[in-house]
Amino acid sequence: MTTEKRTCQNCKKDFQIEPEDFVFYDKIKVSAPTFCPECRLMRRLAWRNERSLHARVCDKCGKPMISVFSPETGLTVYCQPCWWSDSWDPMDYGVEYDPQKPFILQVVELFRNVPVMGLFSLYPTLINSEYTNMVGSLKDCYLLTYSDYNENCSYGASIIHSKDCFDNLMLENCELCYESINCRNCYKTWYSLDCQNCQNVFFSRNCVDCTNCFGCVNLRNKNYCFFNEQLTKDEYERKVGELSLESQKNIHAIQKNVEKVWNNFPQKYIHSKHSEHISGDYIYNSKDTFNSYLVEDAENCKYCSFVTPGGLKDSYDFTNYGAKAELLYEALQVGDQTFRIAYSWFVISSAYNIEYSMFIVGSHDLFGSVGLRKKEYCILNKQYSKNEYGALKKAIIEDMGKNPYRDSRGREYRYGEFFPIELSPFSYNETALEYYPLAENKAKNLGYKWFDFRAKDIANTSHSYSLPENIHDTDEKATQYALKCSHAGMCNEPCSGAFKITSRELKFHKDHGLALAQLCPSCRHYRRAEFRNKPQLYTRKCVCHSKDHGHSEKCAVVFETTYAPDRPEIVYCETCYQKEVV
Repeated sequence: MTTEKRTCQNCKKDFQIEPEDFVFYDKIKVSAPTFCPECRLMRRLAWRNERSLHARVCDKCGKPMISVFSPETGLTVYCQPCWWSDSWDPMDYGVEYDPQKPFILQVVELFRNVPVMGLFSLYPTLINSEYTNMVGSLKDCYLLTYSDYNENCSYGASIIHSKDCFDNLMLENCELCYESINCRNCYKTWYSLDCQNCQNVFFSRNCVDCTNCFGCVNLRNKNYCFFNEQLTKDEYERKVGELSLESQKNIHAIQKNVEKVWNNFPQKYIHSKHSEHISGDYIYNSKDTFNSYLVEDAENCKYCSFVTPGGLKDSYDFTNYGAKAELLYEALQVGDQTFRIAYSWFVISSAYNIEYSMFIVGSHDLFGSVGLRKKEYCILNKQYSKNEYGALKKAIIEDMGKNPYRDSRGREYRYGEFFPIELSPFSYNETALEYYPLAENKAKNLGYKWFDFRAKDIANTSHSYSLPENIHDTDEKATQYALKCSHAGMCNEPCSGAFKITSRELKFHKDHGLALAQLCPSCRHYRRAEFRNKPQLYTRKCVCHSKDHGHSEKCAVVFETTYAPDRPEIVYCETCYQKEVV
């Protein structure tokens, strides 16, 4: 078996399928892909709405709710208590297979008829955490997305095993952290990036095992350092005290300064720890995992992304969740003891042998079904015997080769392809925009939908309220009014225009003397996301010139990195980076 070059159906660029890829495809009995890896990821992301939430009412009980599905989708949407209840039966929506119609289209038509859950979650594991999405095992959490095992955390994404944290992105085992990105095992770490095992650290980057540091970069086992300068305890406390983090104006000035300082120091080409034989970025405690992004505890995987809290094995082209799962392929939001899942969306809780299905819980041997719980041998939500199921499934797969779904741009979807982007209920700026930025006109030219968020303008309402500059001048009245986002809907993000401060949020800021942000939660998230590298790899050379690092002239090491060539960071190979910072 040799490497094979193919041309992507979507972007028309060439891509390669390696011998080990064919081994995997043969193992799970699927066809090799016709889309390149990047276009496959974008296609899955187009069905993944993490942050775009809409107000609507439950179509069963009539109560107000928030949902990832806007009213404009026309879908029947149930609130979490109703969807997870036994008061309705998704088998009532079963239909016969029609060999005259593309099977993928029949599955999506079924999806548009069967009631769907308003938010993605393991709802039975949530305590007082209704306003969260893509979550499980939360207590007293608010506006968290893609997060698990947290308590009293708000306004964050990809937060795992953390407590009392507000406004963060990619935390694990952290407590009392604020406005930090990609930090692990940290306590009281504020406005920091890529830190580990740190405590009482402010505006710092790539620090490990540090305490009481401010504006520092690439430090190890340090205490009382100010912009990498060693100080006494008294000197350090005096300098930090003079900066007054109670004022939002002061914080903006500090952020602007430290971000310039950060770029004067080298960065390692990849974010990883306790991993071997890997490629991609943000890969932890993994091995033999390639071209993957934001992955924890993975083994023998390729083209996988957003795999937390971890435990994924022997999987390709998988996105989101993956907890204790094996043999996943072209699947999205799958996990919790799942096995052999392909071309499916949201399959959880000991499910196995599932293909072309959506919203499946605790079931096995399903093909093209939606919303089923604890079922077996069903196709399009119709019950069959084991033998009938096997025979019909085989016939459908053959028909998918003869009568594929063809989208508006002529791309063919035979057996082996994930659901087409154009059939997704979501718009591009609700899904893939965060990772693959496109202007509205370009996205529409490529055939993607675009959602008009119509940001609220509350400037002239009698209920508008302006936050005081200093947190000590802010009282409980701030929680009673709608606040206007400083961007006022004029930014490139899905700005919500207006937002509110919660009592828990206000208490957190007052307890720690931190000024309240004047941006809405969505704009705050997108600002943090600017510091997270995108899931795109570039071939680059180490830029180290130091002769003390084992090379006579410039380092010759070549690597793949998510740091784009036009970015300002100084990017080193691992050897040069370790010699620089340790």
